[in-house]
Amino acid sequence: MAQDNQAHLDVLLVGAGIMSSTLATMLKELDPSLRLEIVEQMEDGAMESSNPWNNAGTGHAGLCELNYTPQAADGSIDIKKAININAMFEESKQFWAHLIETGTFGNPETFIHPVPHLSFVQGKDSIAFLEKRAELLKAHHAFEEMEFTTDKSRMAEWLPLMMAERTDNEEIAVTRVANGTDVNFGALTRQMLSYLAQHDSNTLSYKSKVVGLKRCAQGWEVSIKNLANGQHRTVTSRFVFLGAGGAALPLLQMSGIPEGKGYGGFPVSGQWLRCDNPAVVEQHQAKVYSLAAVGSPPMSVPHLDTRVIDGKKSLLFGPYAGFTTKFLKHGSFLDLPMSVRLGNIGPMLAVGRDNMDLTRYLISEVMQSMEQRLDSLRRFYPQLDPADWKLEIAGQRVQIIKKDAKKGGILQFGTELVSSADGSLAALLGASPGASVTVSIMLDLLKRCFPEQSASPQWQEKLSAIFPAPLKELETNAELYRSTQARSDQLLKLR
Repeated sequence: MAQDNQAHLDVLLVGAGIMSSTLATMLKELDPSLRLEIVEQMEDGAMESSNPWNNAGTGHAGLCELNYTPQAADGSIDIKKAININAMFEESKQFWAHLIETGTFGNPETFIHPVPHLSFVQGKDSIAFLEKRAELLKAHHAFEEMEFTTDKSRMAEWLPLMMAERTDNEEIAVTRVANGTDVNFGALTRQMLSYLAQHDSNTLSYKSKVVGLKRCAQGWEVSIKNLANGQHRTVTSRFVFLGAGGAALPLLQMSGIPEGKGYGGFPVSGQWLRCDNPAVVEQHQAKVYSLAAVGSPPMSVPHLDTRVIDGKKSLLFGPYAGFTTKFLKHGSFLDLPMSVRLGNIGPMLAVGRDNMDLTRYLISEVMQSMEQRLDSLRRFYPQLDPADWKLEIAGQRVQIIKKDAKKGGILQFGTELVSSADGSLAALLGASPGASVTVSIMLDLLKRCFPEQSASPQWQEKLSAIFPAPLKELETNAELYRSTQARSDQLLKLR
């Protein structure tokens, strides 16, 4: 779509990652006539957090992530979050299956693969926790295929790389769910962007940056700078979505909406150990998650993952955290200090005061040598050869800091959708399990920001066709869950 200096849009999306591409594709499925533009600083889509080397690629479904089932001081285990995230991932699969079925996408094997999800623990207390967790989860239909074992011969069948030459007296246990997934969110994003680019009513503007954002009679007036030639242009849009990863916070602040007041960001960088040696890679077909060390934050949960990227298998282990003041991997060191405002300095200082353990953890992570990183991996893979592993820089994550009546401010792990009262602007903040549950987040956004359209018979009919099993029904209706999952898995070539 050709743009003039005063183009008028229905929807403007900032950032060409999994979030914006999903929302844009969903909106075009519901209303093909929408005039839509995606603005991205980089020269292509999926170059920040959605890039496959910048994330674990886990299709987060609560199958193996032990931090989704926290244990209370009295020994009880809460499984509600795992059930909810599992249902949200099944919602994502319904959307992707719909795109495959309608011919929007080609081969699903370009972005999703079946990879078993396992949890691995050591020591009596952790084994007791894992067994109790498995009993509770297996009683729910979403986890009925979960297997628990302390049998080392059984583990050797599932995890030959990890079990080779372990001592007989080592106390370990695992759970396994065969129908886990590895997702290349970069490839998925690029497929949606390619689909969007085929339509004249859509514009994908790369090497472009939003430098101004203010309200106007038509909704929002947005100033955009072309980073290649320095030229500026202005567009108006009835709705603006800020889905630019870590850069969403500064844009939310630029908007000035009251709902964005008080939010801050805590940037955390990451690193992986990566192995491409086929002889090693072929011995491990799994994503294996364990428990974070006592006192460590949820982001530090160690895991050894099969990755399938552009048809080639590799292994990733980590993550190892680090600290930088950048909000994006390709961002500026001024991102954090420039985000400090009168409205969020109180919560940010409170978080600094109350999270000294996180500060100590990040310092210890930054100071680690390569040998210390390999020692962490040896817990999973005792017989590793250091020559097989190299350090890979992961994507940047900005954890949410928000006001809290009791503490002044809290550090929140996860994702949060912030929207204006009139629904004309929304921003997505935070990190994992964001990519896996993007579809559910965007369905929530539609209800908040497009309430009239969402309630209309036209949209309701289309949404029902795309999502035959709504979120709450996936959580509670076993037969509908099983039939919907089977259909999605067949279309996505997962079984």
